[in-house]
Amino acid sequence: MDYKRIAKEVLTLIGGRDNVYGNATCMTRLRVTLKDSSKVDLENLKKVEGVMGVVESDTLQIVFGPGKVTKVGQEFSELTGIALGTSDEVNAEDLARENKAANKAKQTNPVQVFLRKIANIFVPLLPGIIAAGLINGITNVINVSSHGSLSGQWWYECIRTMGWALFAYLPILVGMNAAKEFKGSPVLGAMAGAMSIANAAMPLLAKFNDAEVILPLTNKVFNPAAGGLLAALISGMFFALLERQIRKIMPDILQTFFTPLLTVIIGCLVTLLVLQPLGAFLTTGIFVILNFIYDKLGVVGGYILSAGFLPLVAVGLHQALTPIHAMLNDPNGATQGINYLLPILMMAGGGQVGAGFALYLKTKNKKLKQLTRDSLPVGILGIGEPMMYAVTLPLGKPFITACLGSGLGGILASLFHLGTVSQGVSGLFGLLIVVPGTQLFYIIAMVGAYIGGFILTYFFGVDHQRIDDVYGK
Repeated sequence: MDYKRIAKEVLTLIGGRDNVYGNATCMTRLRVTLKDSSKVDLENLKKVEGVMGVVESDTLQIVFGPGKVTKVGQEFSELTGIALGTSDEVNAEDLARENKAANKAKQTNPVQVFLRKIANIFVPLLPGIIAAGLINGITNVINVSSHGSLSGQWWYECIRTMGWALFAYLPILVGMNAAKEFKGSPVLGAMAGAMSIANAAMPLLAKFNDAEVILPLTNKVFNPAAGGLLAALISGMFFALLERQIRKIMPDILQTFFTPLLTVIIGCLVTLLVLQPLGAFLTTGIFVILNFIYDKLGVVGGYILSAGFLPLVAVGLHQALTPIHAMLNDPNGATQGINYLLPILMMAGGGQVGAGFALYLKTKNKKLKQLTRDSLPVGILGIGEPMMYAVTLPLGKPFITACLGSGLGGILASLFHLGTVSQGVSGLFGLLIVVPGTQLFYIIAMVGAYIGGFILTYFFGVDHQRIDDVYGK
């Protein structure tokens, strides 16, 4: 494969060097920040050798798959003169004006835009959440199995401190990122998030003449942990919006001092009296709904969650689950750090793998065989984008049968009461984060998803005419 030629074709089809502000790669995608998205020849871009799919988002995302994307990205970076992971400096106002017409024409769904912002708040925190979740899960097993034999060892308690610290102060980081994402000062958002930190030294929790501070309206003592991450998220967003409004009316000479001061004073009072109770109400509501689906609906709930997950991914609504996963993995939360939702959703990728096997065995189309052959290994490991965007979703029927078949894995995950101590991986790598001792049950559930996706696709999801129309004869 000539990666330099491929990079040149891609650059030409997206409008040339002058249309590129930035380029970066992830595990499977080349992400390109464009000046004018209307210059992209989308249809021909999808036909470039090695391209498995194209996703139009805030950046143009071209799916190549693991390994290949790195090589294409390096050649692409050489052509643009922009280092991978960076972008040319550009005036935000100029960029906004240039993209205004294109964005207006697309009529981007406001819900999708909002949920993408929510995901942007939590995605940078995932490395810490993953590490802390694994630390908490593994050390809990060590403490129980060894009857606390390592307790008091300085190195062991140092590691445990890292697992504790992330979740103890996660609301500060959430508030900071929320303010940043909504165009406010990150440090003020961090102060908003601090209202959700349970610390005995907090003045609101102190006693004065042996009397606790009583809040108006509720006539109760403040409970900072009640609103949790959702209160921190909402408060960080509110602080950003409040700061921007104050800046509009504050004289320039007073901006430096009074804008942050008024933002914090007004913001903390609103947070305390309105946003914290709202966060607590929403948190309770989410857990009630999840418990109803998980406990009351049982295997039916497991099937619905697994089978319906990838359609949410396809339209971008899955990003609403990002803060929910963070709450479920919080050891101080209602589930004590065990995320029972994630294993069920992970089965959706298993259905895609099963569909891929069925298509590979039944089709005679050479291009489809090559795409499924390239997508299956990484799909088994938990990277489902190549299979979904290059194979099942373009064909239609296999995507539906894969989703319906994955529900079998969701049923098994629900029956086995599978849970994870962290997040960030799927597929075979999911063995690293499931609750220790349940790995065998996880494999059985995933194989069930493979089987469900395979059977439904093999008998009902293969349309040879459609395959030839999409990939050529």
